[in-house]
Amino acid sequence: MIYDIHHVSTYEYGSRVTFSYCALRLLPQDGPGQKVLATDLHIDPAPKEMHERPCFFGNRVTSITIDTAHRRLTVEASSSVEVARDPAPDPSTTPAWEEVREEAFGSQSLSWQSPAHFLHPSRFVPRFPPARDYAHRFFSPGRPVLEAAVDLMKNMRRDFTYDPTSTVVSTPLSQAFEQRSGVCQDFAHIMIAGLRGLGLPAAYVSGYIRTVPLGSTPVLEGADAMHAWVSLWCGKAGWIGLDPTNAKLIGNDHIVLAEGRDYADISPVAGIISGSREQDIDVKVDVVPRRG
Repeated sequence: MIYDIHHVSTYEYGSRVTFSYCALRLLPQDGPGQKVLATDLHIDPAPKEMHERPCFFGNRVTSITIDTAHRRLTVEASSSVEVARDPAPDPSTTPAWEEVREEAFGSQSLSWQSPAHFLHPSRFVPRFPPARDYAHRFFSPGRPVLEAAVDLMKNMRRDFTYDPTSTVVSTPLSQAFEQRSGVCQDFAHIMIAGLRGLGLPAAYVSGYIRTVPLGSTPVLEGADAMHAWVSLWCGKAGWIGLDPTNAKLIGNDHIVLAEGRDYADISPVAGIISGSREQDIDVKVDVVPRRG
């Protein structure tokens, strides 16, 4: 499947901004089962400087500097991505979760894909015993790691309500957990907290989800917006994606944009401005599958 993705972020400032420096993570990269065919980034006003680099986790980061006075900033990213992932393994055939935990803590690798980087608390995913205890119910002794994680994911889909009005980007996961509501970012952080609390490596993934339902299946929550999910290291089975918002293993409906320890590592737009403390943000996303 080939997807054409159009992502437009518009910032309206309360007063004139005289200087802006931003790091953008809006361009996908090649990865397992995913090939980038084309990308384009258009920014208005035009930056004085713009260059691209990979971050530690391998994501594409575009740094821009704008010294033209402005009250509106528009960042428009267009991408074409081909997705053809291998099916996830049978969850019952994956290693026991205790075996995965021991192997992860014994890892000697410091590459960005090493499970060692995804075992410990991070800025948006602190230690949170209630999430650990919630997850632990599904990880009985000797149970296959992915089988247990799928059960955790399905129960989160049942127990938590998708409500875009109940949280904001800075809402701590403890609040979203206690109120049992939030958005994909909250659910991903809660699931990661539960898995890491058990000693299992879990990463945060941002991206997009197919906006056209398959056959008679319902439209997926999180469509027509950026989406977020979890990638769990399953030992010899590798990294496997789980979407707690929709209770789905990651397949060809999901397009990966960036991966990190939590949202702070891969926020789509981050930086500093000189001028206004007030701003309104409007984000529009279209994910369109090409017809054969």
